Amino acid sequence: MMTIKQIEVTVGEVCNGYVNNEEQGVRGYNGLLDIRPPYQREFIYNEKEQQAVINTVLHGYPLNVMYWVKRNDDAECPYEVMDGQQRTLSLCEYVAGKFSFEFKNFFNQPSDTQQRILDYRLTVYVCEGEQSEKLEWFKTINIAGKPLNEQEILNAIYAGPFVSDAKRHFSKSNCGAFRLGKDLVNGTPIRQDFLKKALEWMADHEQRCGKAQSAVGYMATHQHDPNANNLWTYFQNVLNWAITNFEMKKFKRIMKGLDWALYYDEFHDKTLDTVALAKQISALMRDSEIQRPNGIIPYVLTGDERHLDLRAFPEDIKLAVWEQQGHHCKLCDKEFDMEFMEGDHIKPWREGGRTVIENCQMLCRDCNRKKGAK
Repeated sequence: MMTIKQIEVTVGEVCNGYVNNEEQGVRGYNGLLDIRPPYQREFIYNEKEQQAVINTVLHGYPLNVMYWVKRNDDAECPYEVMDGQQRTLSLCEYVAGKFSFEFKNFFNQPSDTQQRILDYRLTVYVCEGEQSEKLEWFKTINIAGKPLNEQEILNAIYAGPFVSDAKRHFSKSNCGAFRLGKDLVNGTPIRQDFLKKALEWMADHEQRCGKAQSAVGYMATHQHDPNANNLWTYFQNVLNWAITNFEMKKFKRIMKGLDWALYYDEFHDKTLDTVALAKQISALMRDSEIQRPNGIIPYVLTGDERHLDLRAFPEDIKLAVWEQQGHHCKLCDKEFDMEFMEGDHIKPWREGGRTVIENCQMLCRDCNRKKGAK
């Protein structure tokens, strides 16, 4: 059963033992409080926002309530900040002398002002309970400010060594995943887009290998793994295959956001003729019939024209040809109203047919489906 307890702690208590480094993470409260848990973003307040926090404390105004989570009894660090990370960081950084307020840092303040800051009392709600209960509470308090997205919330639920290591690869502003995939994957690491995509790719890969697995299921299964090496290795393999087989300098604008894992799984064991592929892709990029350029690479790999969203005949051409045909289907010769007929390319696109009136015939829906299935 979840419990929520209100406590009061002073700024001095929270800032006691404050550390902020790569090795030890961000800790405070004499090492008992994880100020930046693995699921939290790595942005900090700007100068104006930091100044507002210190101004609030110096004037004795109330600072918004903060929320902590009580971890399991065997946790190395028993508390984590759920909401209030940036306010806590601002206080700790100021007391550590990292920035100034009105041209004075903490150590330049008179001793009585220093003590007033250290004695300022913070109101904290501490939540303790099952993961599902914490999730509901987390969603409830995550309404204001900059709400966490779905992946960030999942990182909170499945926090552990796997998420911590995955964050090192996928969630920092200039992490390895970003350096490798910035031209191939949409989004930003800070908002967890790269981690989300890696998990989706891995889950889909395992499904193709016969394992019924979702991205959430993968996180749950591997929550307590000592690292995320398998996820990171697969992600690198996928993108290195894409970079090796397709010329990034020439085709970068049509490569971003593709389901590279799908094509890696299907084609990485095959030797592709990269020179021939490049020539074919270049020609297709100049083809005005193609409405979806990002479908060109999927098309050259699979041969499926649906990836290309080829131009359809506009209504004026279809109406003119329908009139020319006397309202009859060109194949079955039955008469149909215009709404029951479809424009068809006499000479297919793959054979050089264009979307012009001379290459248009009007077919009934049944005939068009039968023709398209051949």
